[in-house]
Amino acid sequence: MSELEEIKPTGRIIYRMKKPTINIGILAHVDAGKTTLTEHFLYNSGAIKTLGSVDKGSASTDNLDLEKERGISIKAATTSFEWKDTKINLIDTPGHVDFSSEVERALCVVDAVILVVSAVEGVQAHTLNIWDSLKELQIPTIIFINKIDRQGADTETTIAQLEHDLKAKPVVIYASENDGLTNAAITPVFNTSTDAIIKEKTIEHLLDCEEHLLERFLNSESITDYEYLKSVRKLTIDNKITPVYTGIAKNNIGVTELLDGIIDYFPTSKTTTIKELSAYIFKLEHHKVFGTMAHVKVFSGELSSKSTIYNHTQQLETKINQTKQLHNTKYIDNVILTAGDIGVITGVLGTKSGDILGNPEGIPKLPQLHIPVLTIQVIPDNNADYNALAGVLQQLDKEDPSLNFKWFKAEKELQLLLMGQMQIEILEHVLAVRFSIKASFTDPQVVYKETISKKAEGYIRYWMPKPCWAIMTFLIEPAPSNSGVSYSSIVSQNDVHIKYQNEIERTIPKALAQGILGWEVTDVKITLIKGEDHNVHSRPGDFNLATPMGIMQGLKTGGTHLLEPILSFEIKANEALLGKIASELSTRRATFDTPQFINDTFSLKGTIPVATSLDFSIKLNAITSGKLRLRLQFNGYDTCPKDEGTIREYKGVNPLDEAQWILHRRGAYKADERVI
Repeated sequence: MSELEEIKPTGRIIYRMKKPTINIGILAHVDAGKTTLTEHFLYNSGAIKTLGSVDKGSASTDNLDLEKERGISIKAATTSFEWKDTKINLIDTPGHVDFSSEVERALCVVDAVILVVSAVEGVQAHTLNIWDSLKELQIPTIIFINKIDRQGADTETTIAQLEHDLKAKPVVIYASENDGLTNAAITPVFNTSTDAIIKEKTIEHLLDCEEHLLERFLNSESITDYEYLKSVRKLTIDNKITPVYTGIAKNNIGVTELLDGIIDYFPTSKTTTIKELSAYIFKLEHHKVFGTMAHVKVFSGELSSKSTIYNHTQQLETKINQTKQLHNTKYIDNVILTAGDIGVITGVLGTKSGDILGNPEGIPKLPQLHIPVLTIQVIPDNNADYNALAGVLQQLDKEDPSLNFKWFKAEKELQLLLMGQMQIEILEHVLAVRFSIKASFTDPQVVYKETISKKAEGYIRYWMPKPCWAIMTFLIEPAPSNSGVSYSSIVSQNDVHIKYQNEIERTIPKALAQGILGWEVTDVKITLIKGEDHNVHSRPGDFNLATPMGIMQGLKTGGTHLLEPILSFEIKANEALLGKIASELSTRRATFDTPQFINDTFSLKGTIPVATSLDFSIKLNAITSGKLRLRLQFNGYDTCPKDEGTIREYKGVNPLDEAQWILHRRGAYKADERVI
């Protein structure tokens, strides 16, 4: 293997990858053809000898049985190949909105992205959500317009949507010919005769972003196509333009040209001499031989087999059993992973997807394409499977923390947060096939939150039965909408030792997990305004135990009210349907702006509560016979009108029942543990 350097420091064979590397993600709305495109990348590069098929369930990156059956990607899949002496690590991500958490974590580790858009459907709702995150994270992007041979394909309109809807500056490198016909083909825009209108618009975008070319153009100087193309790489990396390719992935048309574009216009992964470890785990999967496999991107430092690392997120040390790295779809063992590398580590106990290893500085902030706002209970068909089911859900929660699994043991309730119905179907299949557990799911319920209604103080004196001593007064105040929770202390360390104050701060999130109305408390400002410890009787655990009692007393005094999740929406449809759609919106407590008209279509933006939108897309599709575009995005939480929403009973032992709470926390009254 010429690209690998073999060294033997202690008798072990260790490999270091030597070639330049580009880590790319391939993203799309569902059914745009990204997995088919990935398959042809692998085939053209020689990484696989036989083409797989999404339709036949043989695609290399669709590993789950259900992915093969349904022809959709459910989990992000990493693969690897080489093109023009460059190693390309590719993450094929799910296209369905219900699996957005997989896409979010992938975006934290890629250097660049291929965004696949169908020439028939054009820019779709989920495409817009993806694009917003790409722009927020400043990830260089190439757009591949696929399926130009399909009936109804319209590349020109799709490019116009890229400009109008995405506010992109598309620079078309390969244009299409004969859209919608079996003889559809591609043609280079530069260095050949082509559609003058497309080329003119493309050059206009380049001139908008490249001052020295614009100056020459205005001075009527001749500019060659080579000079125009030379500017594309820098402008792409700087996120000023978006190269556009066209093709037919399933027929291998435009694929090699796109591969060349990856090399020509994308940045290689950054390397650094910083020795301190900084790495991000973007995927966790279970292997029947290797156990837990954590897919990781290294930002600085290195990871090697048998080394001990610090998990910053979980605040624990763990030991790596083995490091692996993909080389043409096959894993190589005992690779030293260095800055810029994507690989796999095994044996890391207590690790979850989304964990940061080592120094968190420099790790991109996790984008949020879609927020889970529905909760369900999972119920085993056979009661004997209850404990096993709880253990399995804990494992799945590590693989996808957006599930936010909660186990209320006293009530024997197993709860998850979900994106939508598709996710329920997938979970049901995974439980049955992977774990041999049959389970049913309750109907999804909206996840509400609550906040304090007026400023109040919460006082707690925990000093009996000794030995114990923790006296605190919290000031709890309403905070701006969607601001979350803030905590501070004005108490002197002479009154409450710093180690006890740290314990109070650490306990605040747990104390707010359930409020007076049974939901998580948010949008509050909490200040410790008085406190007292004892130099003999106080322990950190006293403040851990007493903090929830003080917080709940303050919430009870101030009163709380429900907050409901709100979605923003954008609807585009024929203007003749505006009346019916506006009427439907008015029955769902929606608010909306004045519609905007373009030709014979309208665009309508507004907000709608999640509680009234669960069947919204189905209803709108029925009204419009499917001829509309609906984009829904999480918009935050807002005050829930009186008599709307759902109040829940407190799960477990309530800190307001101070005697029971103290007994429970001191071990005399177990209640099977409150929440895990």
